[in-house]
Amino acid sequence: MARLYKLDPLTDPRWLRFLQSHPDASIFHTPEWLEALRRTYRYTPVVFTTCAPGAALTNGIAFARVESWITGRRLVSVPFADHCQPLANSQDELRELVGATCAALPHEACDFVELRPLPGSSRLFLPRNRDAEMRGTFRSSARFHLHTLDLSLPLEQLFQHTHKSSFQRKVRRAEREQLTIARGLSPELLRKFYVLLVRTRRRHGVPPQPLAWFHNLAALFRDAMTISVAEKGGQPVAGIVTLRHKSTVVYKYGGSDERYHALGGVAGLFWSAISAARAGGAHEMDLGRSDLDNPGLNVFKERLGARAAILEYYRCPPAAAAAQAGAGHSRLARRMCTYLPDRWLIAAGNVLYRHLG
Repeated sequence: MARLYKLDPLTDPRWLRFLQSHPDASIFHTPEWLEALRRTYRYTPVVFTTCAPGAALTNGIAFARVESWITGRRLVSVPFADHCQPLANSQDELRELVGATCAALPHEACDFVELRPLPGSSRLFLPRNRDAEMRGTFRSSARFHLHTLDLSLPLEQLFQHTHKSSFQRKVRRAEREQLTIARGLSPELLRKFYVLLVRTRRRHGVPPQPLAWFHNLAALFRDAMTISVAEKGGQPVAGIVTLRHKSTVVYKYGGSDERYHALGGVAGLFWSAISAARAGGAHEMDLGRSDLDNPGLNVFKERLGARAAILEYYRCPPAAAAAQAGAGHSRLARRMCTYLPDRWLIAAGNVLYRHLG
């Protein structure tokens, strides 16, 4: 078994150099994302690698250490990310790195390790035979859809590939309504977006993420982050947050006022974001994960012309995966969230998200 080393991705310059050269590196590997986790939730970022200190990096897995008296102690790669591929320069090196990570678990004082690899990549690091699997390794713990939109086509063709009635007509409705779209990172724009986010999370029966999380993302990512808000006569109707990394634009958060859905603000915002991403040289838009049992969200992304793949998370030891398989918000908790005053709903998010990473 290869020897495992640790490095601090916030201070070790090798990590950023490695990310700049690796094709699977994403926004969720970056020091900015990891630092936002540290500032907001007090998670400790760490990278596991088989490369000795001082040597150039050829592999690494980014983690954040979550320590919660409610949900336990764990290493997650990485919290609140849709995916975070273990990185290596060869399949053998990747398999060796993941195996060493699982073997190191007893020395890390945590209950389990969770990986969130890209779709289809688990074959690169899972055991090749059943006996190895039964001895204990990473096992599937959750499954989602991941939607991505190819931006290589001309803009006119991208629009023609969207759904005529549920998207194209709504974009044209937004144009007829003369909705305005403001973009940037100003405190006022963030405030407008957050009001929409709180309203949307209430509809879904869950608390909003802490406002501090968005302040920290904005402070760290700067020009790589954009808040877009659609308004009608000064009234915010929909908002989204996107992040840019290399040639990929990531849609990460969204909110809307359901009283104005008929105006087409959501469709107008997404088409504006797609247009801006392509004009800025992006090759792909990552639309994020969706629960398999959320047909509304899955259909919406498919009608944008995006393709879906199965996104699978893995945990070690396997017993942890089985124990967590049924975790989720209860129906009663969701119902309670829909009736809480805004300040209580926001306070609940400020307390709970640190335990959910």
